[in-house]
Amino acid sequence: MSGFPSPDHLTRPMVDPFGRTIRYLRVSVTDRCDLRCFYCMSEDMTFLPKKDLLTLEELDRLCSAFIAKGVRKIRLTGGEPLVRRNVMSLVRSLSRHLGTGALDELTLTTNASQLARFAGELRDCGVRRVNVSLDTLDAQKFRAITRWGDLDKVLAGIEAARDAGLAVKINAVALKNMNEEEIPSLMEWAHGKGMALTLIEVMPMGDIGEGRIDQYVPLSLIRARLAQHYTLTDLDENTGGPARYVRVGETGGKLGFITPMTHNFCESCNRVRITCTGTLHTCLGHEDASDLRKPLRASADDELLSAAIDRAIGLKPKGHDFIIDRRHNRPSVSRHMSVTGG
Repeated sequence: MSGFPSPDHLTRPMVDPFGRTIRYLRVSVTDRCDLRCFYCMSEDMTFLPKKDLLTLEELDRLCSAFIAKGVRKIRLTGGEPLVRRNVMSLVRSLSRHLGTGALDELTLTTNASQLARFAGELRDCGVRRVNVSLDTLDAQKFRAITRWGDLDKVLAGIEAARDAGLAVKINAVALKNMNEEEIPSLMEWAHGKGMALTLIEVMPMGDIGEGRIDQYVPLSLIRARLAQHYTLTDLDENTGGPARYVRVGETGGKLGFITPMTHNFCESCNRVRITCTGTLHTCLGHEDASDLRKPLRASADDELLSAAIDRAIGLKPKGHDFIIDRRHNRPSVSRHMSVTGG
């Protein structure tokens, strides 16, 4: 798999029109998932044909080009990244950049259904922490949210990751009339195991066969409810993502809030996203798209690829435009979260 390009213009740092230096790359290695969470995708999803996907070697070359241009953190996402065949070969290859010091962190977001199989190998490849998407500890609710998921399998994956020495953070989407009342117990469970919890508002992405209005609950309301029973102290902390954190006095744990609907978190955005087809999205909440597959395949060197990346970064918007369209009940962005990778 490819190493770094050498000419200076290929290694120039990526700075967007608003002075934000891009150091964080999220890479969707597949749009496929073994669950069908109702806020993320429709039950009868049509996935991309395999011929449209970048090979793992191409994904490695693409990531390496971004690392050469200043990316210090890479997060592998999906869909569910661990359902991509031979995905660990990509993880092993990218880990060489951890060894050279060119990359500070290689991590992934997973639903943990496959995590028991891969936790030890991830640790051996230099992965030190993972984010696990888990919205409930109630097995019946879990099956309803995921449409067919097995909660016990996910919990076993989390324990396997912890046993392997990986730090685990739980991500939970707050869902109206589904899990909002369970958030305190979910938080206490996570903190009791030494895991942080981050709450996320429903994002209006992709047609999922039902409206987002019935799912959406503002995290400002959730926080106000929690503050009636817990001591929440704001933390001046930035992990490179959009979450704002508090320390919960009664549990000692960290609680994060990601609020794309009630608070635009774009002012410090240092990340961009690559899909499994080689499309670069500089903003989760815009329909922007830059094709990197064509320049990637057009030349054995990275001249064309680097120029395409620079052009795309030059168009990165100041902020997203997420709204829940109450009049037409349609998503703000047509592509599904599983395609973009969160």
